[in-house]
Amino acid sequence: MMNHMLQARMATGSDISREAILGAVRRGLRRGALPADQAAMLDGRLATHPRHLIPARARLSGPERIAMFVKNVEKEFGTVERVEDAASVPAAVVDYLAAQNLEPRFVLAPHPALAALPWADRPMLAFETRRAVPTDVVSVQHAWAGVAETGTLVFPSGPERPTTLNILPETEIAILRASDILGAYEEAWDRLRAERGGAEPSGGFMPRNVMLVTGPSRSADIEQTLELGAHGPRRLHVILIEDDPAARTLLSETADPRPAAAREPIARPGEIANPAD
Repeated sequence: MMNHMLQARMATGSDISREAILGAVRRGLRRGALPADQAAMLDGRLATHPRHLIPARARLSGPERIAMFVKNVEKEFGTVERVEDAASVPAAVVDYLAAQNLEPRFVLAPHPALAALPWADRPMLAFETRRAVPTDVVSVQHAWAGVAETGTLVFPSGPERPTTLNILPETEIAILRASDILGAYEEAWDRLRAERGGAEPSGGFMPRNVMLVTGPSRSADIEQTLELGAHGPRRLHVILIEDDPAARTLLSETADPRPAAAREPIARPGEIANPAD
């Protein structure tokens, strides 16, 4: 009973604060509440979520969609490793940290899917499951989805996916399932609304924020010189779990737009193997 009373009181306080803010906006604009017809039009637009134009390049089959995502991540200075299953993730983390000459230590997102990974198989790894702090060097984060058209990772905020893991450490490792790669942004918003539409524990509320991450942080504000790690991670590495059998394919078969004959030429001694290169 006390819990329900507290929730009701919080909801009432939230409504009062909302009306106070909207009232201040109306006074600043020197107008009152919207007429009924305009209010109904706005309510209808918010309820229907009209879709924007979806680029043709985002309308791809599974293998092509994954290949486009990988290609765009790499184009934006990120890196991708594709693994066969979730059990291969700890070994992939070890290999990446060693290749970057980083200590086998990181902060892990408190997500059930990450907690279930066989970290004990790699006893040299040391990690803590929590939010990130400024002294953390490496984070391992759970990616909710990927968007192929731009190579973007989608991170709705929540206790299981702290936003600090996307901002504070210099190196971010994102774990993403191939089945969670979508073609366009509109598909990501549709999926998020479907997951959050009145269901517990969200109660129908959208997350506090949704971070869209395309490659490591970078800026060219100073003398137009590109600087990585300007406002966040200097490195972004995606470990892509190939959990969609229909989408498993060799990356070279879809990422290279040239015909097969041009990709696999037969050269005679002294001749150029591929005139298209």
